[in-house]
Amino acid sequence: MAAESTLLREDQLFEELVDVLTERGFSEKQINKVRKAFEYAREKHDGQKRKNNENYIVHPVSVAILVLDLANDINMVLAAILHDTIEDTDATSEELEKLFGRDVRQVVEGVTKLGKFELMSTEERQAENFRRMFLAMANDIRVVFVKLSDRLHNMRTLHFMKPEKQKKTARETLEIFAPLANRMGIGKLRAELEDLSLKYLDQESYEHIEENISHTRDSRQKTIDYLIEKIGEQLGRLNIDAEIYGRVKNIYSIYKKMEKQQKALGDVYDISAIRVVVNTEPECYAVLGVVHNSFSPIPGRFKDYIAMPKRNFYQSLHTTVMGPLARPLEVQIRTREMHEVAEYGIAAHWKYKESGSASVEEHAEQKLTWLRQMLEMKDEADDASDYVELVKLDLFQDEVFIFTPKGQVVDLPNGSTCVDFAYRIHTEVGHTCTGSVVNGKMVPLNTVLSNGDIIEIITRKNAHPRLDWLNFVKTQGAKNKIRQWFKYNKREEYEEQGKSQLMEALTKAKYDDLVHSGELNNLAKEFNYETPGDLFVAMGYGELNLTRVVNRVNRIQTLNTQEDALKRVKKFQKESFKVNTSHSKCSIVGLEGMLFHLARCCTPVPGEDIVGVVTRSRGVMVHRDDCQNLNHVNPERKMPLQWSEHAEAQFENHTVRLEVHVIDRVGVLKDMLAKIAETHTNVANIRVKIREDNTADIELTVDVANAQHVDRVKQALQKLPDVIGVKRQQFRTSQNP
Repeated sequence: MAAESTLLREDQLFEELVDVLTERGFSEKQINKVRKAFEYAREKHDGQKRKNNENYIVHPVSVAILVLDLANDINMVLAAILHDTIEDTDATSEELEKLFGRDVRQVVEGVTKLGKFELMSTEERQAENFRRMFLAMANDIRVVFVKLSDRLHNMRTLHFMKPEKQKKTARETLEIFAPLANRMGIGKLRAELEDLSLKYLDQESYEHIEENISHTRDSRQKTIDYLIEKIGEQLGRLNIDAEIYGRVKNIYSIYKKMEKQQKALGDVYDISAIRVVVNTEPECYAVLGVVHNSFSPIPGRFKDYIAMPKRNFYQSLHTTVMGPLARPLEVQIRTREMHEVAEYGIAAHWKYKESGSASVEEHAEQKLTWLRQMLEMKDEADDASDYVELVKLDLFQDEVFIFTPKGQVVDLPNGSTCVDFAYRIHTEVGHTCTGSVVNGKMVPLNTVLSNGDIIEIITRKNAHPRLDWLNFVKTQGAKNKIRQWFKYNKREEYEEQGKSQLMEALTKAKYDDLVHSGELNNLAKEFNYETPGDLFVAMGYGELNLTRVVNRVNRIQTLNTQEDALKRVKKFQKESFKVNTSHSKCSIVGLEGMLFHLARCCTPVPGEDIVGVVTRSRGVMVHRDDCQNLNHVNPERKMPLQWSEHAEAQFENHTVRLEVHVIDRVGVLKDMLAKIAETHTNVANIRVKIREDNTADIELTVDVANAQHVDRVKQALQKLPDVIGVKRQQFRTSQNP
């Protein structure tokens, strides 16, 4: 009886598919081919069950129905029905091509996972899976429609899986497939994939938001009805044919807004939106005028995605107005064609491909360009896990729109810098950039760009990239090009130079055994470099100070033998130390009851890495670990130290010196002092040195409480448009450590 019921279920589902095909105008011949694929797949999957005990064939037929909602293509429907046959049955690619054609084979192969491949790790398996999927998508974009439909049906039936499998699948969906749907512009799929993922990753939040949306539906609907009526009346007078309706944001987008803005659900007012769909682009702007005349717009909440479309070709006008009861409400305005693109993304373009539209072909080609970039990342990534992370980062990026001096619009991920922009324009522009002008003002290359910025890149013929750019560039393209430049140009020279310097210093310090112990890998990671080679290059290039590296080695090597170091201190102490009893609690761990001084040359402050140097007459001299005066200190006299939790209370003020490189103009010093005052910092001394290139070096001596205080002052100064760079300097002293 159960078997008959299951057969009835799959037959009914297939007839539902046939009904949709008939409604869409597919011929009897095409429908018979789909029936042939159904019978073939049912035979191949015979005996296979899903977790809900249904025959497996129910899944591919369900995927085919979902695919039809995206695009009308018979081969895509066939591929959806057959998409698991190569992976899960004895069917072969050759057999599929013989029975159903090359197109179907190509799409099925693109969707097929790596179940039949032996790979060394989960990361390698996932990375290769992504690479194959992107490769197949680049060859035939229909692969993504089947892939996303497959994932959506799996998510809809995820409740039959074990909890650990549910979370794993939901996380992968949220990290990869929902952003992929968004990147393809398929908003309809993206929203459901996000909501279903949240349901399994944070069920409590999901149910809380869902319940609230349900309880407030009536009051929201009254507000929406009022706006629709008022906007509709105005548009009627203008003879604008418009479709106006309300919508509720998907649960996951509300959840992310609460998380990002640290708001309770009751404080998120704009969970509803009004959508106005018209016929032409000029009508969109006419509707915008009507909306702003009828309701007060909220400043800063207008976005013109028609003039500046998103990378997934999404176009719409977004504005937020103050609705009834003083609650904000978003209004989206778009044409019908734009709406199709917003709902179905590249699928909407693909549906009209047969019309021969030049814009459709251009959009499709641009989308394929992104896919090819995904493929190139696989060759440039150091390992499989790196590639997986690169894919996730690229899929998740929001956008800012930047203008060239000629008015060309360039879209970049949110958080991109001037260097990212330079590399987006051209690789050589990136390699040779030396400065940048944003909105008419000279700014540092690491300046983060904002929507609407107009930027000009200054280049110099013989200039080349800097390794420290990797610390702030946002786009993977810029990072890859910088790494490639060092790899193929001066990397070997810098690496050899840096390695030679470090090996000589380690040998001199009697740490040469580190070279063969594998500790260099750990040392590289201490400075946020992936490999020892990267560390050597940074040292050879001058980006990383040799003294700092050697001192860090000393810290690592002696961290577990601090007791021995303290014994050496006590030995010297017996000779001439006076006990430091000025405070009940010592500011530095390990120096309790001992005489010590903070070195005047580098003025360490709480929160910074410090090193102690044992002296015969002045106790322990405490230096920053990158102090240049440590270069010639015998390692036997050094000891690792750390600040105690009482350090800030022990020393209320520390004097440090900052060197600020600025564009020389009237009033720049006044602006700097105003910024410093905002951080509640006292300026003890100022020295100015004018350069010949219309810039100046301003030395500021300031009183600070800790390392975080120093960072606040530096960050405040760096926000000024005329400040080119800020760095911490040592005091000029002949002090002997």
